[in-house]
Amino acid sequence: MNIGGLELNKGIVYLVGSGPGDPELISVKGLRLLENADVVIYDRLVSKSIIELIPKKIEKIFAGKYPGKPHLNQDEINELMIKEAKKGKRVVRLKSGDVFLFGRGGEEAQILMEAGIDYEVVPGISSAFAAPAYAGIPLTHRDYASSVAIVTGHEDPTKSRNHVDWKKLAKSVDTLVIMMGVRKLETIIGSMLKGGKSPKTSIAIIESGTTKDQRVTIGILSDIIDKARNRKVKAPAVIIIGDIVKLHEEISWLKR
Repeated sequence: MNIGGLELNKGIVYLVGSGPGDPELISVKGLRLLENADVVIYDRLVSKSIIELIPKKIEKIFAGKYPGKPHLNQDEINELMIKEAKKGKRVVRLKSGDVFLFGRGGEEAQILMEAGIDYEVVPGISSAFAAPAYAGIPLTHRDYASSVAIVTGHEDPTKSRNHVDWKKLAKSVDTLVIMMGVRKLETIIGSMLKGGKSPKTSIAIIESGTTKDQRVTIGILSDIIDKARNRKVKAPAVIIIGDIVKLHEEISWLKR
């Protein structure tokens, strides 16, 4: 509706990062927006504990994607955000972790801009930082690591070429954080070794970081594949490679 040059009931989309799983790690702003939204469109990896914080009166739409079986594909999610905002609604697009770290938040912001929809970005704590912290693994330390790289272990299969150069990463950073890499663990480890990484390099796999189901598997590059197989490690998980992993036993606070 347009009155006197002013558009009334104009909708808006909030791209909100819900954090890594522990409901107490969502931002104050993110929680406020959830409590005052008209509709929340949420992803599969948003924890159940976060969903339970949303008042019952607010419409909730599941837009999760399972490997090879999306409930809604990305185009449908984009259309849904635009349609709801054009109704004048306050739409929260709720994503796990951080909006702009391997979460397609940048793509969704572009789509909203092109459609003329107002939007705001509310960052969240990524599991890339939170899972290691809850496992007692600092990503940097004066005695162990001065550089960090965060990469995805699952690139878009439709891309003409992969952007992650695993062999180069093997020698270029002290700490390597890999998201969504469990299914390609064997390939990643093989590339690390071919790139010159020592087989004795420490590695940790943190499943369901920051939640009551958190589980940490520690090893070295030469034995982690067997350990992960024996423990039936599964996603969602964060992989940490580097000497910094050696601090896990010393400063891991959660299990104490």
